[in-house]
Amino acid sequence: MDLTLADFPAVRGRLSLKQRFAPYSWFRVGGTADALFLPADIADLQDFLRNLNPDIPVLVLGACSNVIIRDGGVEGVVIRLVGGYWGEIRSESDRELAARSGTLDAKIAMFSAKQGIEGLEFFSGIPGTIGAAVHTNAGCYGREFKDVVTEIRAMNRFGEDVTFAPYSRSTGKRDVQLKYRSSDFPDDMIVVEVKLRGSGINHPLTIENSIKELKERREISQPIREKTGGSTFANPESGQSAWELIDQAGCRGMQVGGAKVSEKHCNFLTNAGEATASDIERLGVQVQEKVFDKSGVRLRWEVRRIGRYLNVPDIERK
Repeated sequence: MDLTLADFPAVRGRLSLKQRFAPYSWFRVGGTADALFLPADIADLQDFLRNLNPDIPVLVLGACSNVIIRDGGVEGVVIRLVGGYWGEIRSESDRELAARSGTLDAKIAMFSAKQGIEGLEFFSGIPGTIGAAVHTNAGCYGREFKDVVTEIRAMNRFGEDVTFAPYSRSTGKRDVQLKYRSSDFPDDMIVVEVKLRGSGINHPLTIENSIKELKERREISQPIREKTGGSTFANPESGQSAWELIDQAGCRGMQVGGAKVSEKHCNFLTNAGEATASDIERLGVQVQEKVFDKSGVRLRWEVRRIGRYLNVPDIERK
């Protein structure tokens, strides 16, 4: 879209046009967003949405950790919620905390540890922000977002507040169903805050040591020092591990352009050089095909693929 600043309402945050997204993406790839808005706070976001032309598409992103932003860029306005005001956490009770949607998952783990709240350590192994965890029911080390969330505060495309809960029933809140690496949380809802509940109380040092051990395990088994986007495919419902199927299909180390299947953990795709978004997506599609040919299993993308294609008609839209 050919947008100008005059097409947008006045804001207190930052609004810019033609913003390159590669510097934000953990893959370090991606085209240009027609516009980028960094809201100052919830009120700024709400005013913006209430007064925004409804014909302008809206996409919300956080840390851009688990996404492939395509080379053709993103149409409309991208609202980015991460860090600063959007990364604030507060204690609600001895076992509960509230975090704004731009809070890094790792920060939640460390904050809860210092409060002596046990059961949120697994967030230390999840890249990205808590707002994104809602849509994917993110998890690792045997625990998932659904195990600890009690409330999700969101805003619709027109700036109206809507509160969700995983088990609301008679509370008057809207239900959200959270399943393995998926949810029915509406795509047009913008998460602004979540409330989480730990499983118990323990000494902060004990919890911090548990987080340290989880980080060491992750460092050994995953290519976290490379340009990557986390786990690429969800494990199949059959209970098989995606990485084992990929390995058995002979994909470890496979390359397309500058994109590569990690040698360390083959459910991770990496930007091994000067990869484009289409290199990474093509590689993922080829991995899907090889796994299907070998095992009959069609792997489901866990990494979100967003934006416009740029001269890549051969990539299968799967």
